[in-house]
Amino acid sequence: METNKKRILIVDDDIDVITPMKAILTREGYEVIPAMNKNEALEKLRSEKPDLAILDVMMTTHYEGFELAQEMLKNPEFKDVPFLIQSSIDVLVTSKASVQEMAREYRKDPSFKDLQVLLVKNITDGSAGIDYKDEDGKSHWFPVRGFIRKPVEAKKILEEVEKHI
Repeated sequence: METNKKRILIVDDDIDVITPMKAILTREGYEVIPAMNKNEALEKLRSEKPDLAILDVMMTTHYEGFELAQEMLKNPEFKDVPFLIQSSIDVLVTSKASVQEMAREYRKDPSFKDLQVLLVKNITDGSAGIDYKDEDGKSHWFPVRGFIRKPVEAKKILEEVEKHI
């Protein structure tokens, strides 16, 4: 096994998503580590030490990918592993300095306040984050490195991966 290969953890419960992504990334020389849910992903984060993780949102639960992301950010063992969120949800863009501030403004806007999930990205500096409401309607915020849009496009996934690995 080559030790200089960058390792990417793909967390998705849909093998039809993992398979093409694995093909795209393997062809570019990355080693791909698949995981089907949050628990398997945590296990692979510990054992495989990936250089980057790509997380789906909806798996066993509605927000399993977000829960995994927050766990990664809180755990000293994983907090330095950059991750991308893969979603079919539209990303809202801003040029404001704080993407979290922008998410709060969107929450006050009548046309956005009822959305369960806001994906926000600053087009100037690339900072990004997610604001989502849990089942109790409580709002949660956390930063992310970026987003990969579903359905996956080879060129876009490679651009995003290369920015963060």
